[in-house]
Parts: sequence; structure tokens; C-alpha cells
Amino acid sequence: MTRRSILSLLPAGALAARAEQGERLRGRLRSAGAELIFEGPNGPVALSGDADSLRVMRDPRLRNDEFELNGHTPAAGRFSIDPIHTRAIFVWRKGRRLVVTYWCAVCAIRAWTPGKCQCCQEEMDLDPRDPSLKETDPSD
Repeated sequence: MTRRSILSLLPAGALAARAEQGERLRGRLRSAGAELIFEGPNGPVALSGDADSLRVMRDPRLRNDEFELNGHTPAAGRFSIDPIHTRAIFVWRKGRRLVVTYWCAVCAIRAWTPGKCQCCQEEMDLDPRDPSLKETDPSD
């Protein structure tokens, strides 16, 4: 491969690396109606994402929190949250960035979306936690 052809690959590689890193958006939920409207630093944007991510964003227990979302901007005025399995939804509480999780104290089961425990069927508690902890680490 010639030097010229190698150099021609660099811009594409740089763009691919940027796409893998994604974007972060910090702000507050303005409206949780049929369309989720998020107030970010550059004004309001409509949120989209997988069904589980949208369930987290609609959790009334998080209504007053400041969020940090990982995702990308598919078009002006829109932000798409990364899939729930990537741990893309955080809240800021007392100056700490915490990943949003849900916990069943009865069964010691952690989940990433609100709802009933898969074991005992009790409603799971909201449990934002330090993102450096493993799923099995006790809550801090």
C-alpha cells in the first residue's frame, strides 16, 4: 500500500472513532408526554432511543434530576440515546455522576429499567449508583 492510499484512510478512520465515542448531552427533562423533550445547553431537543431507555426517562422518580445521556444527534433538534445495555443514562446528584439502576432488596437483583422484579414481582427501587461499581457490588 502506498503512502498516499494510507493517508486517504485517515479521515475515514478519524470519523469512525468519533462515531464510536458518541456524544454526551447534559440537561433536564422538560416534557415526558408522547414525545420526550429535553432541555440541553443549546435549547430543547426531542429524545429517542430504545423502549427501555425511554421507560427510564419517563420514570417519575427521576423527574427533577439533571441527566447526562450518551448517544448521538441524528438530526438538528433531536438526540438518540444509546441502547440501554450500554449504560447510557446518568443522573447528577450532590455533584456526583451516577448511573441509573433499579434494585430489589428482597431478591438482590439489579435491573436497568423500572418495573417489577423478575423474581418476586415487587416494584424495584430506584438505585442510582457509582458507575465504577460492578453489578454485584453492594449499594454505596
